[in-house]
Amino acid sequence: MIGGADLSSKFALDVQGVNQLKLDAKQSSPEALRSAAQQFEAVFMNMLMKSMREATPQDGMLDSDQTRMYTSMLDQQLTQRMASRGIGLADVMVRQLSATLQAPIGEGATPAQPAAQALPTAARSGDAPAHVEAFVQRLLPHAKAASASTGIPAPFMLGQAALETGWGKAEIRGADGQNSHNLFGIKAGGSWRGRTVDIVTTEYVNGQPQKQVDTFRAYDSYADAFRDYANLLRANPRYQNVIAQGQDAAGFAQGLQQAGYATDPNYAQKLLSVIRQFGQA
Repeated sequence: MIGGADLSSKFALDVQGVNQLKLDAKQSSPEALRSAAQQFEAVFMNMLMKSMREATPQDGMLDSDQTRMYTSMLDQQLTQRMASRGIGLADVMVRQLSATLQAPIGEGATPAQPAAQALPTAARSGDAPAHVEAFVQRLLPHAKAASASTGIPAPFMLGQAALETGWGKAEIRGADGQNSHNLFGIKAGGSWRGRTVDIVTTEYVNGQPQKQVDTFRAYDSYADAFRDYANLLRANPRYQNVIAQGQDAAGFAQGLQQAGYATDPNYAQKLLSVIRQFGQA
């Protein structure tokens, strides 16, 4: 109950509810802090649900824009109900923020982890789903190495890998089931001399999704995938604006879409929503 309004039954992304939280949170009261943390938990869970939905096929005979819209509404209500019970993220946020608000400036502070190397809040606290936490922990060292060579923050590249592979649950594999380690959906092209794998993929032509078979690069390891991705961004002139805007999440996402990295007209928006799960704006 915040400012006399019960937000427990509202959508996680209800604009009026969030605006009310902003107003009451300025009072720094424990009740406002708790409700803001719970609402953030619901938003985070909704993002995870959306990422998992996008990683699953949605082109069956019974699928349509209407069914996808109602599924999205149901997912929002489901995540709001789950968040009302709590998964622990809100509790962690309340403890951390309460300690921050109570500590005098300059006292009890510890060096902050650089934003470019940050983990998702839930992954740091151990409250993220197991596959998300495992994905981040497995790939973070390689993302840091690629960040050092490109200047692009590691969370941005982790976010793109998460979007392309559904947090590792939909990685590109060959007909024999062998993992290609291709985390960024990089196609082979005529200049590629390494291993390849052919899969059915979705491309957008004039804004409409179409199924087609494409040839993608295959690597021996995730480290090789990150190195090749970093080399692609550095060496290809079409991505020079991506490197130039690499410190800004929105600029990075928009730069990739404008450079033609993906044909999905909503690619930048989807990528930005995943990157924000890493605390990057």
